[in-house]
Amino acid sequence: MRFDLLIRNARDTRGKALSIGIRDGRIAAMGTAVEGSGPEFDANGRTAGAGLHDHHLHLLATAARLDSVNLAACRSEDDAITRLRAKAGKPGRWVRAIGYDERIAGLPDRLRLDAWLPGHPLRVQDRTGGYWLLNSEGITRLGGPPFPPCVERDAEGQPNGRIRRGDVWLRERIGGAPPSLAALGASLARRGVTGVTDAGASNGPAEAVLLASAMPQQLVLMGTEELPAGDGYALGPVKLLLDENDLPPVETVAARIAAARALGRNVAAHCVTLGELLFYLEALSQAGGARAGDRIEHGGVIAESLIGDIAAAGLTVVTQANFIHDRGDRYRARMDRNELGDLYRLGSLLRGGVRVRGGSDAPYGEPDPWIAIRAATDRRTREGAMIGGTEAVGRAEALALYQAGPLAVGGAADLILYDWPDDPGALAAVDLTVIGGAIVWQAWSAEP
Repeated sequence: MRFDLLIRNARDTRGKALSIGIRDGRIAAMGTAVEGSGPEFDANGRTAGAGLHDHHLHLLATAARLDSVNLAACRSEDDAITRLRAKAGKPGRWVRAIGYDERIAGLPDRLRLDAWLPGHPLRVQDRTGGYWLLNSEGITRLGGPPFPPCVERDAEGQPNGRIRRGDVWLRERIGGAPPSLAALGASLARRGVTGVTDAGASNGPAEAVLLASAMPQQLVLMGTEELPAGDGYALGPVKLLLDENDLPPVETVAARIAAARALGRNVAAHCVTLGELLFYLEALSQAGGARAGDRIEHGGVIAESLIGDIAAAGLTVVTQANFIHDRGDRYRARMDRNELGDLYRLGSLLRGGVRVRGGSDAPYGEPDPWIAIRAATDRRTREGAMIGGTEAVGRAEALALYQAGPLAVGGAADLILYDWPDDPGALAAVDLTVIGGAIVWQAWSAEP
């Protein structure tokens, strides 16, 4: 038998010898020994497994992050100013910053930002992604009124620099070329990510064309009701962006759910807070109930009493275990200790029969899935404290959050070779990533 690629000397997750023959983008043969010809790759005893899928991230924002000033490590206003000025470059160019923590100086208005970085139009995204903060020059570059409701005003009715949930409008006003997705796709491939689900609530036809043409990963797109089926991606749920501080009438969301049903699509709702989750569950009830494939995005706070209801409804929770690592120390400093057990549940959901998947929420979370997988097993913060220890799961369960299932003959040839040390604090090293039967990343050369 002739193969497009033949991987020899691999091992399965139990340590058993494994060879894999790939043809036409699918696994054509698999076993301890596979007879055939074609280009060969020597796995040198690495473990072979299904590729990883990030079930919730924001591709364009993550790609833009690569060209942004990252303020996540800043702990004071002076730290933020120093970093911005060091990275600003030539006067007059836009400076884009991300990861700003409002504990530094609240949500500064345009006049305060003028003092931070004179001579540049500046836009700063807060750590949650909910706000963009612009200085006076940045506001001027947007052009004149009318301004939509997302633009906050001062006492004189002028923009104060704070823009809430206005990403689409802001992107249209600023203009310019979209960020390059090539570097992001390559970076994800190095980490073993063979599939991604873009969770953008505003994804429509234009975003679909852009993303489908640029990413090497298998692509699922959430978005609006106007997002069509198309080549290069699978059509995901209609995304419902709920904000506890500005919730619409529940009947309005129930109507959107009904409209998604008429299109044959599932729904997925942003539910970081308990209030958002309860609102979503009520909207689903008014729309006739949940359906298999409907999703709770984040599940940041889930009361234990709701687990049985979520399981009975057949809802999938797409969680971010990486937030325990990335943000856990902030949670511990700001939240009541009695509330920490409800944060980003995992083990209790699985034990309660809830289907759970993992996503990074990049760029608002670390995009390396192995950090999330480790956090799922140890529930440790960046500084080593534990949050919700009973929510920890084993390695196999953590890995399964990011895998569609085991490798199988006839299945898609989206797979990785990796080495995962026994040290519980170690991250896995990915040595080969195959997407659609083609090698898109390899850490070392292998002679055919």
